[in-house]
Amino acid sequence: MPSTLSHAHLTLTRAPRPPAGAPRDEVVAQLRETARQIRLQDLALVHFAGAGHIGGDFSAVDVLTVLYGAVLDVAPDRVDDPERDRFVLSKGHVAGSYYVTLAAYGFLPVEQLATFLKPLSTLGGHPNRLHVPGVEASTGPLGHGLPIAVGQALAARLDSSPRQTYVLTGDGEMQEGSNWEAMMSASHYGLDNLTVVVDRNGLQQGASTEASMDLAPLADKARAFGFAVSEVDGHDHGALLDLLGSRERPGGRPRFVIAHTHKGHPISFMSDQVAWHHKVPDADQYATARAELDALAPAAGGAL
Repeated sequence: MPSTLSHAHLTLTRAPRPPAGAPRDEVVAQLRETARQIRLQDLALVHFAGAGHIGGDFSAVDVLTVLYGAVLDVAPDRVDDPERDRFVLSKGHVAGSYYVTLAAYGFLPVEQLATFLKPLSTLGGHPNRLHVPGVEASTGPLGHGLPIAVGQALAARLDSSPRQTYVLTGDGEMQEGSNWEAMMSASHYGLDNLTVVVDRNGLQQGASTEASMDLAPLADKARAFGFAVSEVDGHDHGALLDLLGSRERPGGRPRFVIAHTHKGHPISFMSDQVAWHHKVPDADQYATARAELDALAPAAGGAL
């Protein structure tokens, strides 16, 4: 088995966004299949690189796919357009799935994925906005991305711009006080152009989030900070599309979306297992995970 990813392991193909007005069922089916392909490629990235955060990668893939595949007003040829929507991956340690998503939608050459975590590669363990097209913020230290996103949303407000800002945080990351300071500011300024999505998989490094620092009742806490709160199955592409695709903000408030997910989804031996926060699949586990994802291909009648 090679120790690092090579071009022979690059199976990802470009996933064009569905045209405007495409039937919802077709859009959802396309998003579901793209998410499966992203998981397959991300599995190879982590396995052959011998490092990564595959559990969190897999819990976040469906949110990333829906955002880039159907929601964000941004494109590879518009990464510098001042009126583009902004997306910040606050949980920057799931950079692997983020890079594959960017490659799937044309922001990166698929061939560049072969450099993941190699010496001098631009595709490091955390995304770097100076080196990776489409990355809006360099993240990694938890609790930084949401404050940055609040600043971006406030800038749009000052510019009288219709652009939207979306940020994906981890639930363990919501234990950081900087996030709640940022949320207080977002509410104070009435930033209804901001959507916070929390990847609520219930696990963080070493333990459950509740054993580390109990977040419950998370929805009530977000409401107390002035956010319009919604909860959704974070692996249901249709539900995510309906919720994130809407730009309505009840009462002119920023939006807080709790996406209930499973770490390592949908792999049988990874799902909801805290050990897979940053565990690397060995050769047998890699083969098993590939087989499980292959079984979910449309021709097999599966569904994520």
